[in-house]
Amino acid sequence: MNYYAVADVHGFYEELKSALDEAGYFCDPEPHKLVVCGDLFDRGPSAVAMQEFIAEELEKDNAILIRGNHEDLMEDLVDNLAHMPDLLDSHHATNGTVDSLLQLTEMPLLDVYYYPALAQGKMRHTPFFKKILPAMRNFYETENFIFVHGWIPARPIGAYYSPRSFQPLPDWRNCGEKEWREARWFNGMHAWACGVREAGKTVVCGHRSAAFGHWEFEGRKDDFTPFRKEGILAIDACTVVSGRVNCVVLHENGRESRP
Repeated sequence: MNYYAVADVHGFYEELKSALDEAGYFCDPEPHKLVVCGDLFDRGPSAVAMQEFIAEELEKDNAILIRGNHEDLMEDLVDNLAHMPDLLDSHHATNGTVDSLLQLTEMPLLDVYYYPALAQGKMRHTPFFKKILPAMRNFYETENFIFVHGWIPARPIGAYYSPRSFQPLPDWRNCGEKEWREARWFNGMHAWACGVREAGKTVVCGHRSAAFGHWEFEGRKDDFTPFRKEGILAIDACTVVSGRVNCVVLHENGRESRP
């Protein structure tokens, strides 16, 4: 089995398609799967095309989907839409979630304000809510890899958004939804550097741009290529800045294909 792993594609469908094409996804004669490590929407202009593509890959049993923090944001936005007095003055606007809702429902902003129940109903009947969200999981594990969004659950020490340190949780696989929701916001490269690792495995993560790892641990600026060290493979390319999506091809035996 070959795993084509991407993360944080954020509604940039053309960039995702180009990355998969370049990696050989569409012409691979061997059994293969697309692994998306969270954050399908928010930021990019092609939420509808992204939704259609991911739904098609699910129908063909070609996709493994990891839930990201932006999936949590969208679900929270839809659940609370009727109680939000100013959508444009909320973290849902700055994170791009409002824009994705407008794209997927094909409703203008004023209609969402005046008819929030209609927007909720439309959103809950999209393929995203009916097919994609239910297919998402907290992590996917093989003999050699663990695919997550932010990182595996750990105990943050310090402030919530920028903890000073992390402590491992030995039984992280059995953590509840609260711990997983928190872990989806972790900077995996920071947690990895604090020693939160899984022996004998590589954790493949997104959420924070790989450029952080290149700068923090290698002193290289503006490098959005995957960050690779023993035990970690961070692949978020910060597409809105770099204009690209990273796609890594991982084999069941633990190897990685590189161009």
